[in-house]
Amino acid sequence: MKAIISFLSLSILVLFSHAQVPNAFDYVSNKETISNKGAVVSAHALASEAGLAMLKKGGNAIDAAIATQFALAVVLPVAGNIGGGGFMVAHLSNGKNIALDFRETAPAAANRDMYLDANGNPQLELSQNGRLSAGVPGSVAGMFAALKYAKLGMTTLIAPAIQLAKYGFVISEDQANSFNYMKESFIKYNNHKVAFVKESKWKAGDTLVQKDLARTLERIRDLGKDGFYKGMTASLIAKEMNSNNGIISLKDLDSYKVKERVVTQFNYKGHQIISMPLPSSGGIILQQLFGMIEGRNIDSMGFQSPAATQLMIEAERRAFADRAFYQGDPDFVKVPVQQLVSNSYLKNRMSDFKYGVAGNSVMTKEGMVDESKETTHLSVLDNMGNAVSITITLNGSYGSKTVVNGAGFLLNNEMDDFSVKPGVPNMYGAVGNEKNAIAPGKRMLSSMTPTIVLKDDRPFMVVGTPGGTTIPTSVFQSIVNVIDFNMEANAAVNYPKFHHQWLPDRVQLEKGFNNSTKKTLQEYGYKVIEVDAIGRTEMIVIKYLPNGKKIINAVADRRGDDAVAAY
Repeated sequence: MKAIISFLSLSILVLFSHAQVPNAFDYVSNKETISNKGAVVSAHALASEAGLAMLKKGGNAIDAAIATQFALAVVLPVAGNIGGGGFMVAHLSNGKNIALDFRETAPAAANRDMYLDANGNPQLELSQNGRLSAGVPGSVAGMFAALKYAKLGMTTLIAPAIQLAKYGFVISEDQANSFNYMKESFIKYNNHKVAFVKESKWKAGDTLVQKDLARTLERIRDLGKDGFYKGMTASLIAKEMNSNNGIISLKDLDSYKVKERVVTQFNYKGHQIISMPLPSSGGIILQQLFGMIEGRNIDSMGFQSPAATQLMIEAERRAFADRAFYQGDPDFVKVPVQQLVSNSYLKNRMSDFKYGVAGNSVMTKEGMVDESKETTHLSVLDNMGNAVSITITLNGSYGSKTVVNGAGFLLNNEMDDFSVKPGVPNMYGAVGNEKNAIAPGKRMLSSMTPTIVLKDDRPFMVVGTPGGTTIPTSVFQSIVNVIDFNMEANAAVNYPKFHHQWLPDRVQLEKGFNNSTKKTLQEYGYKVIEVDAIGRTEMIVIKYLPNGKKIINAVADRRGDDAVAAY
């Protein structure tokens, strides 16, 4: 018997070796590396290693990003996905900047009031859980849209994910605890057996095998994008919808399109910052935040000082007020982007800011213009000068909690990112108005902020994070930590962060934040609450040497199972 087990184990290891992924049954999560060729940082060691394998195989950063994303769909079911969507920002070695929008869309049968009862009251259970909460997935289409910038074929890129799904991998303690915690929800929102549920409790070291997901990935490998949006997989999605009040149709899937957008691009203290435009609010918020603090000598105030922290809090308050009032899918509504990020507008936004006095979200509304939890991120750099920053999401942890029967993947609950009703907060506390109302084919407003920072026209930083509405503020603080406070990447990522989003009117501070500054903020009049963790930032910082070589410092956030792979 032992000989048979040993033979099977050896066979599996040979298969993993052939797919160029690490031993899925014995791996470690490296939190920081120093290298000189390339690096991948993601939310799971096996996904980062899958991406690195593509770099070593001669692929570029886009190849690595695609392989990492598909691997995350297997090893990080809480957020990695083929049933959700996201955004990609890339800087290519030829100088071209790319923004791919593969955000989910509202199904054709969706309507503005679909989550309101007969009395007009929001039914957030429907927008946040189960089949009706799902938007049309965009992740698979997004990876195929990125493929034209890659060097390797999809058969090679998706191979590690298929192997990890078919033969399994050992789960961490955090994943075991998460599966156990979500067991009742998985049973409630599925009328069939799912891979994440078993009779006994999950424990660290258990193997998760996902045969249905492996077959779905094989259809994508063999049939391309049509292997997801048409044929058997599409039929399985439609059947899942029909089983209980879902509305995604075969036509919705067949008609899904990725949009190539113009990147949000601006300068800050000699650095060129490239981020995601609408329908992600992240890039606009980032540009507003930097515009509101520039010229106020934040570098001389000191890291986590009361002055620097208050300045950033009040910039965040104003940016999120504007987000709630002005932003939505630009294909459906007019958003005054150029005015929102103009120097004169941002200067006026901060005209009532006073050091030592807490702002107030009742008094601070949106600016005046003249109008006519769970997500994941990956950062990649190659040896050719290409950099990729991708943030993908199911929205909440495990999205809708619904697994497509026979296809093995979780559906998103992104419909909750629309404004279900003007002024009613979503699961992250964000509010919106008619500009982010539900409409067929419309893309819901997002906070995802995949970002690349250039210096002297070369990649200097690749950064991003999950975290709902805390995403842009975490990216903002991480960049400020490096540029203004001269921190190394490890400190910039791992020191405690803070967050303000206009409503609710409170400051979130991570545990371990400077206690003296915390007390001072309370004395100023801020309502302060302590939280366990804000985001899980993945950062790569590059230093160029006079001899033409470079030093790549890649850091994975301490807050989770995140890991770096580099060479």
